[in-house]
Amino acid sequence: MMGAFNKLSSTVSTLFSALFGTAARQSDHRRLTQYIVTLNQKENPGDIISEASLCLKDILDYRLFAFVIRKENGIDVWLDPRMYKKSLESVIIKDFAITNTADINYMNHKFHADETEWEYSMENLVSYDLTEENCRAKMYMLPNRTMLNYHDEIVNIILKSTGISLSRQMNIARLTNAAALDPLTGCYNRREFENQIQRSVADATRHKKALSVFMFDIDHFKAVNDTYGHPAGDKVLKEIADLVNRNMRRGDTLSRYGGEEFIAILPETDKQKAMELADRLRKKIAARKIETNTGVVKVTASFGVAQLHHHTEGARLIQDADCMLYKAKRNGRNTVMPGLIKICPQKAADAMIAAHNG
Repeated sequence: MMGAFNKLSSTVSTLFSALFGTAARQSDHRRLTQYIVTLNQKENPGDIISEASLCLKDILDYRLFAFVIRKENGIDVWLDPRMYKKSLESVIIKDFAITNTADINYMNHKFHADETEWEYSMENLVSYDLTEENCRAKMYMLPNRTMLNYHDEIVNIILKSTGISLSRQMNIARLTNAAALDPLTGCYNRREFENQIQRSVADATRHKKALSVFMFDIDHFKAVNDTYGHPAGDKVLKEIADLVNRNMRRGDTLSRYGGEEFIAILPETDKQKAMELADRLRKKIAARKIETNTGVVKVTASFGVAQLHHHTEGARLIQDADCMLYKAKRNGRNTVMPGLIKICPQKAADAMIAAHNG
């Protein structure tokens, strides 16, 4: 009896697939076309991937969707929903040979160290590789619905369309960056810094977040050029800029402000944290030995730090940092102003004084 029932159920399922499969396929393809038209109108990678996720959520009702883009210095990850971070991250680390989780940048979430993370099964995870002209990526998905033959076709179409759109936007970004970068150091130039600081100040003011900057220049840089020659001086600028860039967070930006002077924008960073970072960088610069064709060069740098205050503008923030840099130079160079001791908590300051007097 059960065998006959199962046979009947199978026959009915086959008939329904034959009757309604074509209609469902046509409906899904119509929706796919609409999503692709919208996707091609998006102007940044996050929005492009978001539209692809909406399409796949609508058609396949996924439990997990993630899109991972390989970059020169790490990977960008777009993830939905965020609760799958821990489980998926172990897969991503293996697939992309990541050795440091700091190289993983989440495009649509911010995670905190004290967040509770849960483990989920990745047994039914499917993945798709994407290779475009300048876009190397991988898409992951846990579909809720049974994957029919034409669903693979839909996934591949949306993946290809996403790749083409991302590649186009990356080409545009590359051309834009070429006009915004200092050709020697690879940092943003002063014109682009002015754009960046305006956006950063507006964002910090709107969301009531901390924003700091530090300005630094290389001490006695003229003597470096006079002693070792201008090619050596250029190498010093390039290596110091590279050192600073590699020791800042993702989201921080460094610009060449002029000559041997640089300025960094530090979003969501108060003055104390900015000064601690500046002092670590100061020590790294002082310890660096730079090999040039005319000898080994060692330099130091002076730093001025400032934090955005309520109801002030970017111009005032830069002016405050410049004033602190001037004080650092007046105080003997190779230092950070204001000095770290000035912002220590009172108990720590009292302990320092007691230790000194004792």
